[in-house]
Order: sequence, then structure tokens, then C-alpha cells
Amino acid sequence: MAERNEWVSHIESFVDTSRTSSQQASSLNAIASLLKNDVITIEALVREMEMYLTTTDNIIRARGIILLAELLALLTTKALDDATVHSLIAFFTERLADWKALRGALVGCLALLRRKANAGVITRSDARDLCFELLECLLERYPDAVVPLGDDLVYGICEAVDGEKDPQCLMLTFHIIEILAKLFPDPCGPVANFAGDLFDILGCYFPIHFTHAKGEDVDIKRDSLSMALMQAFSSTPLFEPFAVPLLLEKLSSSLPLAKVDSLKYLSHCSLKYGPDRMAKHAGAIWSSLKDVICTSIQEPSLPLAPESLDGPSFHINEIVAEALALLQRVNAQNDGLYLNYIFGDEDINMVISTINNFRSSIVISLQSKQTLFSVGCILSVSAKCSNPSCNKVIERYLPILMDNLGLSTENSSAGSSPASRLALCKSLNFGALFLCIELLIACRDLAVGSNSVSSQETWFSMLWGFSSSMTKAFSSALLASITEDAQDADIVLMVKGLQVLATFPGGFLLISKSIYEEILMALLAIITNGFNRKTLWGIALKALVSIASYTDEYHETEKATIYTHVVVEKLVSLMSLEECNMPVQLRLEATVGIGLSGTNYMLRVIQGLEEAIFSLLAEVHGNLKSADALVHLLECYSNQVIPWVNAIGGLDEIPLRFSVNYWSYMESINFSMAVQERKLLNAATMAMKLAIAICSVESQKIIIQKAYGVLSAISYFHLNEPTSLTIPLEVQGFQPTQSMENVTCKDEWLISSFASVIIAARPTTNILHLRAAVNLFMIAFLNGHVQAAQALGSLINKMHLGRDINDCSLDEVMDLVFNSSLWGSLSEEYLRSGEVGNSSEMDISKLCLDSMNDRLVRTHVISGLSWIGKGLLMRGHEKVKNVIMILLRCLLSNGKPGTSSLQQSLSQDSEQDLLLKRSVADAFHTLLSDSDVCLNRKFHATVKPLYKQRFFNTIIPILLSLLNNSYSSTTRLMIYRAFGHVVSDTPLVAVMSEAKKLLPMLLEGLSMLSEDFHSKDIIYNLLLVLSGILTDKTGQEAALENVHTTINCLTRLISYPHMMLVRETAIQCIAAMSELKHARIYPMRLQISQALSKALDDPKRDVRREAVRCRQAWASIASRSLYS
Repeated sequence: MAERNEWVSHIESFVDTSRTSSQQASSLNAIASLLKNDVITIEALVREMEMYLTTTDNIIRARGIILLAELLALLTTKALDDATVHSLIAFFTERLADWKALRGALVGCLALLRRKANAGVITRSDARDLCFELLECLLERYPDAVVPLGDDLVYGICEAVDGEKDPQCLMLTFHIIEILAKLFPDPCGPVANFAGDLFDILGCYFPIHFTHAKGEDVDIKRDSLSMALMQAFSSTPLFEPFAVPLLLEKLSSSLPLAKVDSLKYLSHCSLKYGPDRMAKHAGAIWSSLKDVICTSIQEPSLPLAPESLDGPSFHINEIVAEALALLQRVNAQNDGLYLNYIFGDEDINMVISTINNFRSSIVISLQSKQTLFSVGCILSVSAKCSNPSCNKVIERYLPILMDNLGLSTENSSAGSSPASRLALCKSLNFGALFLCIELLIACRDLAVGSNSVSSQETWFSMLWGFSSSMTKAFSSALLASITEDAQDADIVLMVKGLQVLATFPGGFLLISKSIYEEILMALLAIITNGFNRKTLWGIALKALVSIASYTDEYHETEKATIYTHVVVEKLVSLMSLEECNMPVQLRLEATVGIGLSGTNYMLRVIQGLEEAIFSLLAEVHGNLKSADALVHLLECYSNQVIPWVNAIGGLDEIPLRFSVNYWSYMESINFSMAVQERKLLNAATMAMKLAIAICSVESQKIIIQKAYGVLSAISYFHLNEPTSLTIPLEVQGFQPTQSMENVTCKDEWLISSFASVIIAARPTTNILHLRAAVNLFMIAFLNGHVQAAQALGSLINKMHLGRDINDCSLDEVMDLVFNSSLWGSLSEEYLRSGEVGNSSEMDISKLCLDSMNDRLVRTHVISGLSWIGKGLLMRGHEKVKNVIMILLRCLLSNGKPGTSSLQQSLSQDSEQDLLLKRSVADAFHTLLSDSDVCLNRKFHATVKPLYKQRFFNTIIPILLSLLNNSYSSTTRLMIYRAFGHVVSDTPLVAVMSEAKKLLPMLLEGLSMLSEDFHSKDIIYNLLLVLSGILTDKTGQEAALENVHTTINCLTRLISYPHMMLVRETAIQCIAAMSELKHARIYPMRLQISQALSKALDDPKRDVRREAVRCRQAWASIASRSLYS
């Protein structure tokens, strides 16, 4: 290897512009010699030259690039690998855009093109690509040098690009022709002389039909090619005589892609070619557009679906959308020319003159409806082109349509009586109504697009004259439809009409304040009185939401004020009315739906919702109807308000206000409802948790202080006593063995609410009187209060290790929990021996196992420990081992060896023992499952990555070891129950890594659990895991080693009586096994066929369907090779 300083000095010499030409040449030859003799490599050279090749100094960069290019020119016979050649191609082609260093880029490209065949050359496609890039660069960078070539240049390009097929080269050729057209714009110039030849080359590629094989690395996509071709088509007006006829011809193609591209190209070319050139094609374009629109419009399944309220009244596919866009463009470009074609069109005039034939949307044929829709969208697009076009369209058609609807500028009192309302509702002409609304929408869109409304325009004056009569007529007819039958299509159109009038820009220029209020009141009347008419109610709500969104988006302050007064205040007042006939769910849907349309509306809705919640909370007093309504209000607050507040941000005062007011009501009201009414309590505490969770740390401190203030009024809580921070965890006068039935309803609510505060608190929020809180939660969960256990688990999960925020550290809290005398107070005696663990574990284990204790207390202990363990497990704390050891001891209690059957064991064991062991096994589900009510990221839990996988890897060997010992059948069943929870709740990827070890255990567990009715959910979850194993390559290898056991287990589960999903999933697993190696599964065909024959008679259709599919899958293996 040459000394680096030697050849670096040569680089510096060549780059230095102060050196003489001979010195630079000498340096060039010296470096080339080193490369030829393999003293240095081209890769090392480029790395060393990086600074010179990329510097922002134009002179140095240009010299660096020319050095690399000149070296390549001297190394035409030097072998280079393909990767190096492609890297050099990419570099030099990229440098073609660097005009300061263009000479070096050109020299480098030519050097690459001239390389010898045996020395590493560029491929044919790369060569063509490079040549086109060079040509493109010359045309763009050196027009003065190439323009004098004139016809020779154009002819040469025609010869070069003709017949090109490579996508990358096509992109370049299309751009080259585009550049060429700009270089020679003269109508008598070289491009004009060869315009036909050039377009013949381009035209053969239209429409672009570009596909490539799967896996082929192609950067060019069809859309990019089509866009490049479109730019070439429109590059010069000289192509107009050839392009427009071709595009019109392709419009008649049966290929949708050809139609869409033709319309896009025509729209783009019309701008480039100009109105004068396009005017001679106007007749042909209009005729083609009308045919495309009429034949391509598709009707929705309903005459006019409510979804069309915010969009077109009919389904617009891509073809129709492009056709309408083209019509609007050419109409605006040739003002009046296309309107003359439209006004003189026989088909359109026939529809207008026979509009009475379209009176009912139900009676008219599909073809007639499509014709009506076509006319509607043509007139609408024409009207919204410009003010002059709108004047002509409205002036010609609106009076005719109003006459058919029986409306006029004088008929402002239409529909004032119930009888006239009903008559109007039944006499509406659907066709006239549809066209009227389409024109109304077009005018509104034109006004919105122009950012100003001129009352001097003819169309505006005419609309203003009819606005009052339309409002009254539509409102009256809609109010009549509440009690009378009306066609859904008519309802949608009338609501749409009122919505358009209410959202017309310009304030109250088109409609007065009184008409605006009338529209709102009519729609609101439908909301409050028409809730039994689903379609009518739904579209009225959509219209009100749309109006609210408009006033908020366009800052129509005056309209927004009226809207708030008329609509929002009315709906807010309905939320707390018990005598309202409208179901509370619909009241909330309407109120919150409108509130979400604007920030100010939502703030008022939230305020009203909170008032309704606390009003009902103070008056519920065991009233089941009020309690049910309150549940709906609280769920709405949780599911709608809190997410909105969180998404908006900066509204911390809302959840803070709700939480503080909640605790104020807790302090002042008296509860008389039964404790068993958990649904209301759960809804209230969930709303509390979600509200506190989005509060800042400062707000959470305020809420916690308020909660402590309320709790301090209850004597046995002792939360405000300084001594409670140091005394042992014992509470006078409130023994944990007493039943929760002795706790008052208010106490139950206070404990649950306080637990919710702790669950939702952030890790950095200071928890006052922490020891007292732990004391309270332990007493509560020993009495069966699950939320207290969840709060204790959350508190332990989120605490800091040190004593930096709270009044004690995590280790101190753990000592308080595991060494509490509460455990000992619930046992007859303490076990202090060191055989099986420390004394704290023995106290809790003794509490769980002591037969003299109440079975519910033991179950409560297990439940509480599971939530404490979950908090520890999620943060990765070593103390979780204590919890697991306690659970395992309880699981193995009285688990003496035995040979009796499972059914005998279940009948012999006491109900209390079974309940305890089942609770212990289910504790593993609590440990690993994802909870929606606590210990999740929403409530700021500390979650250590991969904690489930680590626990799985730790506990599975222990469970396997326990199963290898000969315990009683009941104990083995409970171990398998715990195993099922662990495997089901662990991510499948972790289970898959241990598939070979776990599969025998999983199959035996399925067999044992299938004999226990209470294990049906676990069986289903294990089958889902098994299906994942059977569809994974690693899992299939494990299944092959246990194929007989697996088939035997699954065929038994086909007849499992307690759960349909178990039977269905078992059959799916058997079907998956048909993909295993033929030689291993073929002998099992008869057994599977017999089992499936029974499944074909299953009472559930889904099971029978899966059985048929499974039988077909297994029947297909007969045709597979024995050695497949």
C-alpha cells in the first residue's frame, strides 16, 4: 500500500488551481499509475476525495470531480466490480444537475460509456439511461449550443426515443420531448415540422399500461409515467390537432383506466393549449362528456342515503369526478360556449319539460333516475364555474323548478297550518326538488370559493327571493313527516336544502336572522320530537352538526351566537330533565355530537353535562331510573369529553373542576342506594380516574388534598392524624374481618373514589399521608374491595425507590404490606418456622390456608396480593417473588399424592378449598393480563419492557416442575389453570420459542381442563395459542413430534358441550394440521373423519361450516405425495 501522504499530495496538486498544467497532468498520471498497479483502490481514492467532491466551494468541487472523471478515462481497461460501476454511474448522473461542475460530470459519464467489455462495463439499460440523461442535461443546461442544430436535433431525438420500452428511459424521453417543445415554440420551427412524428411516438404509449414482475426492483410507478406523458402531451399547442382527437377516441374505451386518463389529459391539455385551439373541439368534447357522465353515474342502494347529506346525492366514481372537473374547466375557459350546448341539449330539455314524470323517487326507473342525476350534476357544475355562468343557469332553470314545487317569491306563508304542511309533504316533486337543491349547493359553493358574495348578481337576487318560501316549505314538510309517512329521499333533500341555506356565506345577506332561527328550530324540533323516525332524526342531527361546524370554521360570530342560544342551550337543558321523552342516549348523542363541532359549543356542553351529572348525583336516592340516566351521563363524560379535552390540550381546568366538584358532592350528599348497584359506582369512578389521569401534577395535588379533606371527616380513616404516619398498620374500631355489608354506602363510594384518585395519579405526584393510605387500602381489600387492591398495586407500581417525593420509600411500603400485623390478626396462630420462607410470607400463607377463616376473606387476600404482585411485576421489582411464592404455597396446599379421578377429587374437596385454589390460579391472569381499569399507560403505570416475557421464562419451569410431581388431581387441575393463564396472556412470540417444551404440557392441560366447566374460557384461549403454534414453522416441528396426542386432544374437543367457540377453534386447529408432513398425518385420516362427521350435525352453523372446510382440507391430502 502506498504511503497515504504520497498520493494525497497528488490529489491536492491536481485540485490546486495555482499549479501549472504540467504539474496537474503529472499528478493525474501518478494517481492513475497507482490505481492501475493496485497500489490503491478506487474505493479508497473516493473516500479520501470526499471533501473535494462535496465541498460547497464551486472551484474545488469542480476540480475534484474532473479529477475523478479523468482518472476513469485513463482506466478503461482496469477491472471494476458491478457495485463500483453502479455507484459511479449514480454519482456522475447526479452531478449532471451541478452546472458548476458539469464538465467533470460529462467526462465521467463518457468514460463510463467507453469502458472495455472485459473490465466491468455498464449494462445496456444503464447505457441507454445514461445517454438519455446526458441528452436531457445538454438540452436543459446548454440550449444555446443545441438550438442551432434545428431539424437535425429534432430528427435525431425522434430516432433515439422511438420504440423505447424501459420505464426509467421512458421517463427521460417524455421529459426530453417536453424540453424540446419549449426550445422550439415557433409554429413554423423544427418541432412544428416534426410535430406529427413526435406525437406518433408519444401517442403509442397512451394510456400507460405498466406492470412488472413481483419482486422486481423498479422505482418507477405507473402514475409517475402517466404524469410524465401528460406533461409531454401538453408541452406545446402544436400537439393539439393530434392529442385531442386521440383522447376523445379513448373516452369510448371499455377500460375505466383509459377513460380516467383521457379525462385527466384533456383537462390538463385544455389549459396548455388555450381556449382558441380548444374551441373547435367543444362540440365533440361536450358530446363525449355527456355520454360519460350519463353512463358512469351509479345510484346508491337507497334512493338518497343520509350519508349524502355532506356530499353528492349520488355515487360519484373516479370517471364521473374527472368528467365533471373537465366540464367545469372548459366551461370556465370558454364562457358561454358550453352553456349554449347545455341549454340546447335535447336530453336535458326533455328532463326539464317532463319534470312531473320524476314526482316520486320510488316509482321512477333506475335509468330515469340516472338521467336525472346526470342533469343535476351537469347543471350544478356549470353553475359553480363563475358568476356569469351561474346567472345564466339560475335564471333559466330555477323559476321552472320553483313553479313545479309550488313555491314563489310571494308564497312566503306556505305550510302555515298542519293540513297545508301535510299536503305539501305529499305533493313535493322529487325531480324538481333534487335539481333545486343541486343548484342551491352550486351557488353556495361558488360563494364560498369566491370569498365574497355580491348581492348584485342575478343568481343571488333570485335565491334571495325564494329563500323565505323554501325555508317555510321545507320546514313545514319536515315537521309533518314526524307523524306522517314521507319518502326518505325527499326528507334528505329538504334537510339538505335547509342546511345549505343556513351555511350560506355572507352572514345574513341571503337569509334573515328570523329565517336562520326558523331553520334551526325546525331541525331542533325533529331532534326533540322525531326520535322515533330514525332516518329523519339522523339526518337532522347531521345537518345541525354541519351548520355548527360551518359557523366555527368560517367564524360566523353572529350566527354562532344564535346557534348557541337556540340549539346548544336547548339540548343542554334536556340532559338533566327526567320527564323528557327522548331516551337519554339520544340526548347525549345529539348534544355531544353538536358540541364536537366547535370548541365554544363543546365547552358549553361540558359545563351542562357536569351540571346534569352532579344534579342527578345529589338526587339519585335509590331511584333506578335516575341511576341509569346518571350511568349514561358518566359514560359519555368518560368516552367523549375526556378524550376531546386530552386531544385539544390546554384545558386542565375542566378535569380539575370535575374532580373537585365530585369530591364536594361526596362530602355533602347522603347516599341511600344499595351497595350492590355497582354499575353506577363503576361509571363514576372510571370518569374520576380518566379525568384525573389527564390532569397536570399540580392539579392532581389539589384533587388529592381535596380528597383527604373529605376523608378526614370519617373517624376511622385517621388520614389527618400525624401519628398515623408512624403507628403500625392497625385501625381501631374497623376490623377487616367484618363484612362489607356493614360498611355504609357513602363509605363504599368514598373508598372507591379515593382509590380512583391514587390509580390515576402520575408517578411524580406527591401522595400525602402515604402510610395511612396504605393502611386504608389494606383494610379495604381484606374486606373484598377490589378497587382498593388496585389502588395499592398502582401506588406500589408508580412509587420512586427513594424517599424523594412521598413520606416513605417503596421498600418501606413493601415492608408495611408484607409485615403488617393485619395478616397475623386474621390467623389463629403464626408460623414462624424457616422451612418454607420468611415470617411475612408465612403469615399471609397461613391466613389463606387456615380452615377456621372465612372463605371470602381468604379469597380477598389472594385478589389483593395479585394486584400488588401485578404492580411489582410491571415495574420489575424483586419483591414480586414473595407474592409468587405465597400463591404457589396456596396452590399446593393439601395437594397430597393421589390416584383418584378428577371428578372424584372435585367432589371430595370442600367448596372452600376449590374456591381458594381457583382464585389463586386466576391470580396469574391478573398478573399478566392487560387491565383497562388500572395499571396501564393511560393511568401512568411504570411498565418495564418485556416484563411478560421475563415472567414467562421464570414461572414456566416452576410450573413444569410442579406438574412432574404426583399431586392430587384437583391440584394438578389448578396448576394447569394457572399455566393456561400464563401461556394465554404472554405474547405468542415468547411462547413460540418454547413450543417444543410446552406443547405436551399444553395438550395435557387441555385434556384436564375440559373436564371442568369453569375452565371453558381458558380452554378457548389455549386453543388460540395452539392455533398460533400450528401455523408457525417452529411450532409445526413441535406438532409433528406430538401429532397423535394433538389429534386425540382436538378430536375430543370437537364435542365440547359448554362453548361453541371451543368446538369451532378445535376444528380450525385440525384443519391447520392438514398442512403438516403427509407421512405423519395420513394415518390419522379415519379418526379425524369420524370426529368431523359428528361436527357436521352440530347445532351451531359456524361449527358446521368449519367442519366442512376442515373435511375438504383433509380430503385434499390424498392427492399429495407421500414424501412431500
